[in-house]
Amino acid sequence: MAYETITLERRGKVALLTINRPDKLNALSSKVHIEGVAALDELRKDDGVRVVIITGSGEKAFIAGADISEFEDKTPITQRNSFTERSLFNSIDTFPKPVIAMVNGFCLGGGNELAMACDIRMASENAKFSQPEINLGIMCGGGGTQRLPRLVGEGRAMEMALTGNMIDAVTAERFGLVNHVYPADQLETETMKLAENIAEKAPIALQLSKEAVKFASRSNLDEGLRREVDLFAICFSTEDKKEGVSAFLEKRKPEFKGR
Repeated sequence: MAYETITLERRGKVALLTINRPDKLNALSSKVHIEGVAALDELRKDDGVRVVIITGSGEKAFIAGADISEFEDKTPITQRNSFTERSLFNSIDTFPKPVIAMVNGFCLGGGNELAMACDIRMASENAKFSQPEINLGIMCGGGGTQRLPRLVGEGRAMEMALTGNMIDAVTAERFGLVNHVYPADQLETETMKLAENIAEKAPIALQLSKEAVKFASRSNLDEGLRREVDLFAICFSTEDKKEGVSAFLEKRKPEFKGR
């Protein structure tokens, strides 16, 4: 499928999905949401792809927020529907394969919400993060008030949501908003290295591990432990479990097939 606002590249078992609107600092337009969801649907069906990296084109911005020019004509109902139906945020959150955000510049508003919907966040030293919606007389609508406190704690999330202030990459790493920070010229290499490491693991175990970890923040401990045991048991029905155990005992590298 041909896309206008994104590019999609496959590098072995890793797919690179790039928001490609550099003239708009990769702002999230309605078309970006539509095409991003379509690309994830495409990658969901591609068994050759085991990990997805999402980034923004150019060096200035990962995603500098929503396309504010579209806000003027939006009604409360159309805006609500665009975020509660098949939004890009929810499509990333529910995507069965690991998703890594490669944050290469401004990561503001909807951009930060999109990064938080990913499973892991890697940032360059020049990355900047904020939830500036309050400055427009509105609030977060793409998960910012829900995912941010789960990552950085209520106090820090409250400060970011109520002030709209920007934080740098080092602070974001200290807060727990990003996993790792690298010099800009090393970001892609280090992100690919992590993605390729993950891509070598058993696909079913990856999917079930992701499900279990996400469930942890959405349930109490007893429910989470029961879910973990159930998913753990399911792994024992897979060919990959047999291959993994055999490879370990035979002191060789496993060849996982996703079955």
